[in-house]
Amino acid sequence: MRIAPLSLLISASLFASCAFAQDTATVSGIESEISIKQAEYDNSTQILEKHLKEESQLQSQLDLLRARSAELDKEKNQALDAMNEMYRRLIDDPTIDISSAQSRYQQAVVDHKQNKDDIAMQLAAIASHRKDIEQIRVAKHTQLNTLESLKEQLTTARVERLRNEFTREGTLEVDHTINCKRTETLAACEQRGQQMGLQKATKRFIDQIFANLTEERLVEPKRNMAGAQVQIISSHVVNSAFSGQGNYNVNLSVTMRGDVNSSRLCSLLSVDNRYCSEYGTPLSTSYQASYGNSFYDSQLTFSDSQDNNTVSVSRMSQQPVRDYAVKPVTNTNQLVVDNTKNQMVELTLRSNVYDDEVFIDGVSFGSTRLATSLPRGIHDIEVRKQGYKPYRVRVDLRKPHTINAKLVKKPESIAAPTFTREQSNKSVSSTSSAAVVVIPAGTFKMGDINGNGLANERPVVEKTIENSFAMQSKEVTVGEYQKFVSNTGYKTEAELNRGCAYYLNGEPVWEVSLNWRNPGFEQESNFPAVCLTYNDAKAYANWLSGETAQQYRLPSEVEWEYAARSGTTTEYPWGNEIGKNLANCGWCGSEWSNRSAAPVGSFSPNAFGLYDTVGNVWEWTHQSSSQSDVTVRGGAWNFAPSLARAATRLILAPDFRANYIGFRLVRER
Repeated sequence: MRIAPLSLLISASLFASCAFAQDTATVSGIESEISIKQAEYDNSTQILEKHLKEESQLQSQLDLLRARSAELDKEKNQALDAMNEMYRRLIDDPTIDISSAQSRYQQAVVDHKQNKDDIAMQLAAIASHRKDIEQIRVAKHTQLNTLESLKEQLTTARVERLRNEFTREGTLEVDHTINCKRTETLAACEQRGQQMGLQKATKRFIDQIFANLTEERLVEPKRNMAGAQVQIISSHVVNSAFSGQGNYNVNLSVTMRGDVNSSRLCSLLSVDNRYCSEYGTPLSTSYQASYGNSFYDSQLTFSDSQDNNTVSVSRMSQQPVRDYAVKPVTNTNQLVVDNTKNQMVELTLRSNVYDDEVFIDGVSFGSTRLATSLPRGIHDIEVRKQGYKPYRVRVDLRKPHTINAKLVKKPESIAAPTFTREQSNKSVSSTSSAAVVVIPAGTFKMGDINGNGLANERPVVEKTIENSFAMQSKEVTVGEYQKFVSNTGYKTEAELNRGCAYYLNGEPVWEVSLNWRNPGFEQESNFPAVCLTYNDAKAYANWLSGETAQQYRLPSEVEWEYAARSGTTTEYPWGNEIGKNLANCGWCGSEWSNRSAAPVGSFSPNAFGLYDTVGNVWEWTHQSSSQSDVTVRGGAWNFAPSLARAATRLILAPDFRANYIGFRLVRER
C-alpha cells in the first residue's frame, strides 16, 4: 500500500487554555508563596542567630559579674576586718583617725550592692531575651511547617496540572491523500483513506499534548512510559474527492480528548507515588462516537515511523471493538494492518491484605482491589506491604486475567535486629507503660545522612551506644498518665498556667481550656498523652520509677535517634519516601492526618519493635545540664512528612506544651 505525501492542517484550537492557565496560576501562586515563606524563614533564622549571639554575650557579662561578686565580697570582708581592727585600736588611742578605714568599707558595701543589682538586671535581661528566643523558635517551627506544607501542595498541584494537560480536548482538521490500489473498490479506498487520516490525527493530537506540557522538558524523555491515550469523541468528513489519477483526498474534522494512566504521573514528574494514589487506575469513561461516514468503531494502536512512539487511541461505540496496529514495513512506503499486537487486555488484582501497593512493570498502580487494562504480552506484577514479603509474579497476558495475591508476614527475626519485650517487676495492671523493648548496643551515623535535613542536623557524626537499653515500645498514653494523676494529684503546667497551644491557620495559638484531658480533638485512653511540658514528662517518669522499682527517664537525643533508625540509614524506617498510610503525619494519607493524634501502635513497628517513631506526636528528649532548651523528635500528626524524618530536631523551651507533643521513656539497666 503506497501513500502520497501527507499534509496535516490544524484548523481548531487544541486546548482549553482557560482551565490550564488556572492550573499554572495555582502552581505559580504556590511557588510564589513558598518564596515568601522561605524568605520569612531565612529572616527568622538570622534574627534567631542574632538573639542567640546576644544571649551568649549577656551570659558572658553575667559570668564576669558573678566572678566580680566574689572579689567584691572578699574586699568587703577585708574592709570590715580592717575597720574593726581600727575600732579596737581607737579604744586605746582616741586620737587615731579611722576615716580611711570607714571610707574603704563604705565603698566596698556600695560596690558589692551595685554588683548584686547589676547581676539581677542581667538575669532579667537574659530572661527577657530567652522569652524572645522561645517566641522566635516557635515562629520558626511554624514557618518551617508551613513551608514544607506548601511544598506538599505544590507537588499535588503539579500532578493535577499534568493530569489536566494530558486530558485536554480539541478538534483537528486533517487533509489526507492516498493512491487507490488497482485491486480495491472505490468504497474500500475511501474507507482506508479515512482510517489513515484518523490515525494521523490522533498521532498529531498526542504530539501536540506533549509539546504543550508545562513541564515538557521533564516529561518528554519518559514519553514511552506515560500510557498516553486518545479518546475519539466525534469525527466527520468535511469534504472528500477522487482524482482522475486514482487518488482519494479526504478532509476530516476529528474531536478528541486525551487520557493518561494517572498512576504514572508521579513517575513522569519524579515525585513520590503517594501523590498519585488518589487517582487509582486509568480513566475508563466511554464516549459515543458520531460519524458522518461509516468508520470502523475501534481502539487503534499504531507506531509512527519517525519517532517509533506508541499511541493508544480509544474510540467507543455500541459496535464490537476491533484492534489494529499500524506499523511501517522496512524499505517500503506501504503500511500493513496487524491486529494481533498491542491489544489492551483487562487485568484484575486482589490480595489478602489492606493498604498494599501494586507495581506493574515497576510502576505503582495503587492498591488492591485493582482493575486495569494493559497491552497484551508479558508483565511483571508485584504487591507490597510493610511487614510482609512481597508477592511477585510474571504473567503473559493474552486474555482477561485475575490474580489473587497472598502476602505472608515477615518473621521478626528476618532482616531486623532481634528485640525482646519485657515487663516490669510489678504487675502489668499497675501500668502498661512498663512494656518495653530492648534496644541492642551498636554504632550509627546521627544527623542528616541523606542531605535533606535542617541546619541543626549537621554535621553527621558517628555515635556509639556502648550498652543495650530498654525503651517503651509506644508513647505514654492518656490512660497511663491518668493513673499517675489519680495516684498523686499532680497538676500539669497547662492546667496551672494558660493552657496549651494548638495550630490555627498555621499558627500556634494558646487556649486556656486545653490540657492533656482535653487537647482539642477527641481522644480515648489509648491515645498519646499530649499538652505536657518537659517537667510534666519528668514528673511521670519519677512516679513510674517509684511504682516499679525501676529507673525510668526521658531518652537522650542519641538514644532516641538510634532507636528510631533501628539499623537503617534512610529517612524513615521503610525508605526515603513517606509512602501512604504508613504513619500519622500531615499529608501522610492516614485517617488521622491533619486531624488528630492516632491511637498508639496504629501502624507497623520499626525493626527494633518501636511504634510511632515517625509522626503521631513529637517526643521530649532528655535535657543535659549544659542546655537551656530541650529537643523534641519524631514529627507529629499536623506536621509535614519531611519533618517526621529520623534526624529532624525541633528545639523548644522546657515549659512549652502543645497538643502535638508527648513522650516515651527509657528504662535504666
